[in-house]
Amino acid sequence: MFESMNDRERHDRRATTSGLLAAVIIATLAIPFAATTDDSRDRGRDLYEQRCALCHGSDGRGTTDNPVVPVPRPDFTECDFASREPDADWGAVVAGGGPVRGFSPLMPPHATMLNDEEIALILHHVRSFCSDTRWPRGEMNLPRPIFTEKAFPEDEVVITTLGDVNREADAVTTEFLFEKRIGPRGMLEVTMPIESVDVATGGGGTKQRSGIGDLGLGLKYAFFHDLDLGFISSLGSEFKLPTGDEDRGLGKGSVVYEPYLALGQIFAEDGFAQVQLLGEIPTDRDLSDEVQLRTAIGWAFELNEHGRVFAPMVEVIGAWDLQGKDDASWDIAPQIQIPLNRRQHVRLNLAARIPLSDTSTRPTRVGGYLMWDWFDGGLFDGW
Repeated sequence: MFESMNDRERHDRRATTSGLLAAVIIATLAIPFAATTDDSRDRGRDLYEQRCALCHGSDGRGTTDNPVVPVPRPDFTECDFASREPDADWGAVVAGGGPVRGFSPLMPPHATMLNDEEIALILHHVRSFCSDTRWPRGEMNLPRPIFTEKAFPEDEVVITTLGDVNREADAVTTEFLFEKRIGPRGMLEVTMPIESVDVATGGGGTKQRSGIGDLGLGLKYAFFHDLDLGFISSLGSEFKLPTGDEDRGLGKGSVVYEPYLALGQIFAEDGFAQVQLLGEIPTDRDLSDEVQLRTAIGWAFELNEHGRVFAPMVEVIGAWDLQGKDDASWDIAPQIQIPLNRRQHVRLNLAARIPLSDTSTRPTRVGGYLMWDWFDGGLFDGW
């Protein structure tokens, strides 16, 4: 049934009062997933045996003696592979065949033989092959906002570019981000910014300076996830190292420790919310500590059945200077995430970050990111 997904195997989807309040609100609005009865489990197993076991094996490990389909099949007992994708993506491949998601046409469509309920029952049986509950399911892999950290651990490369549009002294930042999942719940990330800023010179003029900013090294751990609640939460931290040239206006000139709490919640009708509570603590005590609350609300939708999933979002970002040197600042960031290929592991985000406070001095920034989920295949696969 899923023989066209074999590409993925070679690479071995989807505290403070403020933080606690956000968690309570999100948990309260959770939409539980429907329970499965013993009769439906038996029916799902029977349907799998009838329609899928010939190629994928009764044990889900994939048969190798079917000359009609001479390609290796995925092993559904391998949780590193089987847990990553949501049922919606697997269901699309079952119904429409491999080409729906940019896989091999050797995976045939089953929509004329199986209805939506039967496909859901088969998928529930397929999920039983991975018995390790430590792995968050792909449904928890919510669309990535441009500023708010996701709770789901990822294997991604993301290139983000943002530039000022309404100030004489323009600044452009391009950040290269590499994320590597470690086991069921952990993730390592490395960030490298390239900055271009206008700095003041003698005589009242400005001169553009460009170079590497402060390198970031981070870890994230998803300490709780529950598919029935549609909820996931993670703790993480990042160290920003002073690799930028502070004298040229690049970087802060200090190690900055950034601990955070990240939350994700699925709502009904394909809505979702994400929250990040972030601290910024520089080792140079002449610099101010800061707390940020980042929130993202969005909705995922398809233009046609089993089509590409678009995700418009709005982020609201608040920042507080704990030394009291500056007033709180607020920004809003409307954006949309757009899948570029059928497999949907290469995505584009278009966004603007608009200040809601101190608008006379703080710039509006526009840009976006290009994201490649490299576990799901090569950059040029699935188009």
